[in-house]
Amino acid sequence: MNIPASRLSVAPMMDWTDRHCRYFHRQITQHTLLYTEMVTTGALLHGDVPRHLRFDVSEHPLALQLGGSEPDDLARCARLAETWGYDEVNLNCGCPSERVQRGAFGACLMAEPQLVADCVKAMRDATALPITVKHRIGLDQVESLDMVVEFIKRVSEAGCSHFIVHARNAWLQGLSPKENREIPPLRYEVVYQLKRLFPQLTLVLNGGLKTNEDIQTQLSQVDGVMVGREAYHNPWLMAEWDARFHRQVTREPDREAVEQAMVDYMEREARERGVGWYSIARHMLGLWHGQPGARRWRQVWSDHHLKERSPHEVRARAQAARIGLN
Repeated sequence: MNIPASRLSVAPMMDWTDRHCRYFHRQITQHTLLYTEMVTTGALLHGDVPRHLRFDVSEHPLALQLGGSEPDDLARCARLAETWGYDEVNLNCGCPSERVQRGAFGACLMAEPQLVADCVKAMRDATALPITVKHRIGLDQVESLDMVVEFIKRVSEAGCSHFIVHARNAWLQGLSPKENREIPPLRYEVVYQLKRLFPQLTLVLNGGLKTNEDIQTQLSQVDGVMVGREAYHNPWLMAEWDARFHRQVTREPDREAVEQAMVDYMEREARERGVGWYSIARHMLGLWHGQPGARRWRQVWSDHHLKERSPHEVRARAQAARIGLN
């Protein structure tokens, strides 16, 4: 059975899902769709393109999430995504941070569905890559479905057939981005209703999922599920995904093997690009989550006093700490 990667994905998360994080996640799940951090059009058009777009070939399938609201700029960035070999381009219409609002993109774009439609059309005209949109179910404390229904209707008419729906409103004033992930109530039933209203579209649900049983339940209602912070903090949650949700197993994940693969990666990044292991190790601190000795293991990999040691030496210390040998 051919099951699309979008059936299960790891959310784009600022400061977290960089290329090192994605390489780590790919050691655990081979078939889940991974997303970059949000990259603004300005950063690509006026900044260091390789720094933002470089990735390891093992990260496929991989989507680039863009932040922006100028159709021409987004079109140019979509072409860059295709040139660099990405598998999808996603437009961020869900981030509520003040910094994003000052740039007139993110969640505030939900109030401008025609502008989003113009952006989608410009990107579709510029590339053959799939163009997807990630958004919320509403703005501020208005719980009417009218806004999100009009948004999806208008944007789908421009050629977008794939929507990732964070099942909370975005409060544009008074809440931090962290509070926006916790305080507005989750309303999964809204996403189910959207799927009933737009059966021809691909609807992926995002928000608050913590267990594989939660994921299984949601997949009976929608086309796909996107998991964010739980996948980051408890990455071994993903160890079941290839077999359970993608129905494909290329190899059985093993924590020891994953840790060794990351040490080898750290050595290679240091040798080829001068990247210190410390900036990579921060993403894998949840590898032994819930296992005996996990806290002691994390303490070693988080010890800045060891920055000048080789990753292999640090791993040996971490292993000894985890099993209680030091």
